[in-house]
Amino acid sequence: MKTLAIISQKGGAGKTTLALNLATAAERAGLATAVVDLDPQASAKGWHDQRQQESPVVISAQAARLPEVIETARAHGAELVLIDTAPHSESAALAAARAADLILIPCRPGILDIRAIATSADIVSLAKKDAVVVLNAVPPQGHLHEDAEQAIQSYGLAVAPTRLVQRAAFVHSLTVGQTAVEFDPLGKAAAEIIELYQWICSRVDIPTRASVRKTA
Repeated sequence: MKTLAIISQKGGAGKTTLALNLATAAERAGLATAVVDLDPQASAKGWHDQRQQESPVVISAQAARLPEVIETARAHGAELVLIDTAPHSESAALAAARAADLILIPCRPGILDIRAIATSADIVSLAKKDAVVVLNAVPPQGHLHEDAEQAIQSYGLAVAPTRLVQRAAFVHSLTVGQTAVEFDPLGKAAAEIIELYQWICSRVDIPTRASVRKTA
C-alpha cells in the first residue's frame, strides 16, 4: 500500500480538490483507494456523503489516530491512501508527512501562496520524506507558472511536471459529488488529473491495472 500526504499551511490551496480528484483517478485505474480527512471542516467527508457510490472511501479522523486509521485501511484492502490535511495545523501536517511515501504540496502561482511554501518546506525537512509541489489553479494564458516554478525551486522543492489549470470542471464536479474524471471524462481538467496521477504512479511505484478514462 502507498500513502500520499497532501499538505499546505495556506487555506485555499486546493488540497481537498487534489486529494479527491487523485482518489477517483486511482479508483478508475483499478486501485482500492481511501481518503483520510484530517481537516476539522471535513470537506472531503461532506463530498462523499452526497455521492451515489461508496468509493473512494473517505474517513474523517484526528491526526493523533492517523497511524491506526492507515493500518485499518490497509487491513481492509486499501492499496492507496491519500491524507487530506487542514491549513494552519503544523502538527497534523507533520503527522501526515511522516506517514507518507510522497508529499504533495498544492500551490497557486501567486506571490502570497508561494511565500507560504516556506512552512510546508520546513515540514518536509522535519519529516525527511520525498515531496513535490503541484501548481494549482494556474491561469490558462500567460507564463505566470514559469515564474512560480523558479520561485518554488528556491525553497529546495521540486515541481510536478503537470500543472492544474483553473477550470470550471474542478468546481462544478465537486458541487455534485463528483470529480473531473467523472464529470467530464474527456475534458481538459480530467486529462490533467490523469497525467498527474500517472506521473505520481511512476514516482512512487503505484501499480495501474486499467485505463483511467473508462466510464462508469
